[in-house]
Amino acid sequence: MMEITICGRGGQGGVTLAKLIATTYFLKGKYVQAFGVYAAERSGAPLQAFVRIDEKEITNHNQVYAPNHIIILDRTLIVPGIASTMNPDGWIIINTPDTPDSFGELFAGRRVATLDATSIAVDNGLGTRTVPIVNTTIAGAIAKVFDLPCDEVLAALEHFNFGGSNVKSAEQAYAHVQVATLPGQIEKLADSANGTPVTSLLDKTVGGMPRIKTGSWATRKPERQHLTPPCNQGCPAGNDVRGFVEAVGKDDCDLAMSILLESSPLPGICGRVCPGPCMDSCNRNEFDESVNIRDIERHAADHGAKPAPTKPWRGIHIGVVGSGPAGLSTVYHLARLGYAVTLFEGDQELGGVMRTGIPAYRLPREVLDGEIKYILEHGVQVHAGQFLSRDDLLRLTHEFAAVFVATGLQDARTLDLGNAGADHIEQGIAFLDRVRASDVRLDGQRVVVIGGGNTAVDAARSALRVGAKTVHIVYRRTRNEMPAITEEIEESIEEGIILDELVMPLRLAKNSTGFALTCQRMILGKPDDSGRPRPEPDVREGSQFDLSCDRIILALGQSMDTSILPEGSAIHEEGQLLGLTGAPLFAGGDFATNEGTVSAAIGSGRRAAWHIHRTLSGEDLFPPPAEPTASPDYITTHVFAHDPRQKTIMLEPQTRRRSFAEVRHGFAEEREIQPAVQEANRCFSCGVCNTCDRCLEYCPEGILLRDGDGYRFDASYCKGCGVCATACPRGVIYMTEL
Repeated sequence: MMEITICGRGGQGGVTLAKLIATTYFLKGKYVQAFGVYAAERSGAPLQAFVRIDEKEITNHNQVYAPNHIIILDRTLIVPGIASTMNPDGWIIINTPDTPDSFGELFAGRRVATLDATSIAVDNGLGTRTVPIVNTTIAGAIAKVFDLPCDEVLAALEHFNFGGSNVKSAEQAYAHVQVATLPGQIEKLADSANGTPVTSLLDKTVGGMPRIKTGSWATRKPERQHLTPPCNQGCPAGNDVRGFVEAVGKDDCDLAMSILLESSPLPGICGRVCPGPCMDSCNRNEFDESVNIRDIERHAADHGAKPAPTKPWRGIHIGVVGSGPAGLSTVYHLARLGYAVTLFEGDQELGGVMRTGIPAYRLPREVLDGEIKYILEHGVQVHAGQFLSRDDLLRLTHEFAAVFVATGLQDARTLDLGNAGADHIEQGIAFLDRVRASDVRLDGQRVVVIGGGNTAVDAARSALRVGAKTVHIVYRRTRNEMPAITEEIEESIEEGIILDELVMPLRLAKNSTGFALTCQRMILGKPDDSGRPRPEPDVREGSQFDLSCDRIILALGQSMDTSILPEGSAIHEEGQLLGLTGAPLFAGGDFATNEGTVSAAIGSGRRAAWHIHRTLSGEDLFPPPAEPTASPDYITTHVFAHDPRQKTIMLEPQTRRRSFAEVRHGFAEEREIQPAVQEANRCFSCGVCNTCDRCLEYCPEGILLRDGDGYRFDASYCKGCGVCATACPRGVIYMTEL
């Protein structure tokens, strides 16, 4: 990308010059951007304008701070440090009667071009010597310096209907501009980062218009706030969603990973199986489509580097029972805090329901194994292949300083369908585990899955993949009330699964072709305790019907098995279990909360680690209460362009219905501009300043200044007009009464 800064005064046409340069390159097929520092156009007042030129779409809308080239329309604007952040190989083009050599001391080692544009402009009737209009003249000189044919600049002039004297001035400038590479070594002047401030073009000491102190009579003043982005608020795992999305938008997946790993050790898994409540919360839903946060997280996990794992250093040993997402999250965060952690798992392989209950077409085993491996590299000891009894758990409380239990939901809910066909009824979670182990085939069978959650949809799609002839999902409410991930429901229907809504199974009976499942049609009544409409029987005649089938799969949810807990233990507030134990006993994940998602279990595990750490050390790592959420009312949407969501790659339905290959493949990689970067840059950055510079550009008094990575207000000169608050598209700036 080529970036140009133009330094001029109001009346000289600096902003128009920026547009002329941009148009010259636009007509050559380049992407361009041109804009000025608005509200500073008073005649004679210092003014800056900026140009960007690139081969690809330009998404950066900030001012230019490290230009490739600088154009100075009035040599009185040359101040110490004006070229300090400039590219060493760039051009400094100056409107002056002096030769380039006369700037040898000031711009040693630089490439300098000079031209008396004022004289050429005035001689051709463009302005006066007091207020010369030098834009078209300088445009001709720039063409020569940048090795552009003069005709290309003249085409830009024609585009703006600039003819006559403008064309003549440009041609004269093209012929008479002087260029030189000055001898000497470039000396980069100190900047504010090392204690010696560089004078800015807009500083009052450089010759700007006199400023009037208004702080004594202003009635309002601007303040800045940091609101909670709704995606952050909606993430059960506690991720800094806006932060990692911004990092991917800068094409920095390593930074995105470091942000994600502060809260979650399983970003590659969540980037595939999370239902995406952050996306449901996204303010962009009110504008066009939510940002595809889930696939951005997947992209960061697939491409970002992980930092080196830490090792135990505290000498305190903690036991964790259960290697599902809650247990793994607790292990990870305790290990990062320096604890020696031992993980107990009843199955031979780690992962819990992520391994046994989520099919490989949604979660490839290499992704699961890779993220578990990274967790274990933090010095974690593992004991697998033996389920613990109540006595075993009591024993652990005398061997460890604390014990955490995250055994998930072990008791599957059942349904009384009568005595017929019991051998043909199977629990969904057990069926999925058998599918994983390649221990089941349903060739030619008619399958009915009862339920509406993710297990039901996963079981139905898996049944197709192991040969089922037809698959029905029977659900007593409508599709809108199904707790399964919306995309999973849509994909199942694409694959040929039939969704029978508002249907309640009653009984199963043997018939000549297999079995008949008698069902009752339902209607929706008033909301029940879950907030969803209560399904009630349709009492009209003919509301019962039979559904032919060969196998029933139940996916009605699960509940926790408390038999492992010591006698007298109970789950109390914040998940702490107190009983006849030798050490504090804690519980988390679905075992304690029954929230039912990987992301919620990850958040539960991290909070459990903080609880344990606070109990053992007294240090409180819990964050303070979150700031108010940046609702859609805070967002000035009209400053954003409508931009459809970037599409991801998926297998075709006919291919995937008989294959366990991963269905979703994330963003395409072969395009010149990464779709993941483009998608991340759709983020509004709700409630958080991303230094877009709109406040700085629109401030009519020039009292809002860059300060490191942020801004500061000069209250002495602020008149409280509120333009900065109006210009801020993210709700960061607001006005208060004095």
